[in-house]
Amino acid sequence: MIINNIYLLGIGGIGMSALARYYNHNGLFVAGYDRTPSKLTGELESEGIDIHYQDSEEFIPGKFLQERESSLIIYTPAIPKDSPELNFFQNRGYRIVKRSMALGLIASEKITLAVAGTHGKTTTSTLLAHLLTHSERGCTAFLGGISKNYHTNLLLDKGDLLVAEADEFDRSFLQLWPDVAVITSSDADHLDIYNNHKTILEAFRDFASQVKESGSLIIKKGVESVVSSSAKAKIYSYSYDIPCDFYASEIKIYNGGFFDFTLNYPGGSITHCTLGIPGWINVENAIAASAVAILLGVAPEKIKEALAAFMGVERRFDIRLNTPVCSYIDDYAHHPKEISAAISSIRNIFEGRRLTGVFQPHLYTRTRDFADEFAQSLSMLDELILLDIYPARELPIDGVTSSIIFDNVKLENKVLINKDKLMDELKGREIDTLITFGAGDIDRFIDPITDYLKLRYNV
Repeated sequence: MIINNIYLLGIGGIGMSALARYYNHNGLFVAGYDRTPSKLTGELESEGIDIHYQDSEEFIPGKFLQERESSLIIYTPAIPKDSPELNFFQNRGYRIVKRSMALGLIASEKITLAVAGTHGKTTTSTLLAHLLTHSERGCTAFLGGISKNYHTNLLLDKGDLLVAEADEFDRSFLQLWPDVAVITSSDADHLDIYNNHKTILEAFRDFASQVKESGSLIIKKGVESVVSSSAKAKIYSYSYDIPCDFYASEIKIYNGGFFDFTLNYPGGSITHCTLGIPGWINVENAIAASAVAILLGVAPEKIKEALAAFMGVERRFDIRLNTPVCSYIDDYAHHPKEISAAISSIRNIFEGRRLTGVFQPHLYTRTRDFADEFAQSLSMLDELILLDIYPARELPIDGVTSSIIFDNVKLENKVLINKDKLMDELKGREIDTLITFGAGDIDRFIDPITDYLKLRYNV
């Protein structure tokens, strides 16, 4: 079947938008639907992609109606089953695939380097893509965030390497059969899909088994024994500072949370490595990405140069403002362990500062399943502004509101508000160091908060 037209349901998602850009670059006619306009959909429209924001068949471009046989419909699992457009395409016999299958088809024609894990995969995959691009080895990369080095979530290259973020949600990563894979973590998450932690671990074991026998599987130390039992590929371990195949030693921290370290690998080491972004958790991600680059034969000096030049990922420990008077960090963290790691790193960087956190819980099921853990993590702050749950694809669940987190947070200074009141709440406070957390639409507040704090504190 020859495909000339690509239609994406949920085109504004980070993974879907990368696919849209990929097909558009390759000369196909690309269009799609998303629920709300965003900075990302605006960028896609400026690149010539037709997007509308009402879920109705009357807005589907005529090209798809006239050329059904040469059209491919791609949808994200976030699209509800009763979507009018999804049902229109299903009822008329269009070829329809999930986003993960579309990515799997592209990856099947490349040497695939996949990064999986319940946390850390976006930064690690972006780091890996940067190491390969900066070293001039090159890669095509589908990223789960916007690279601050390249200002995009899609890198294009004519070579044979493909970097892909391997998403465990809905078992999407089982559409990939990587040549090299990284597993950063395998904590309980997405229990609306998996029901329990045991089932998640089974999915990660299945993913590990799909790494080619001739390839390599790089797993965070402590996780390897849990998920590697079915693997056929050669297994390596990595760690922040525990001796294993790939790890850091001679670690020194400097002002601002930046690190100098030796990167140790089988048969050698790279001394005085520095990473262009702060935080110990990012050093750990850098070790994982560097492990892949080393196994691919990238020269140590090139890796060292690229690590220093790395600028990070938007919404991943993204320091938006940093002054002695007021600082602001935004982070995509939406799982208790991610929040704990972020706060720990922030305490390390902004020592002695008063931390005010804004958290928007993502999904009713995740809030229900991890309410106590969220409360424990958020209690690491000095002040908490807790927002209502962002439902995403879910319908409300009786008894599940942000209150089940709020009531157990062990802070005196805490408030629970609707997101519409967030800016007013911030204007009524003296801000020292502010952190916004969440995977919902809290990202719509990042620029307004940044602009407000710069104006208020004369930055």
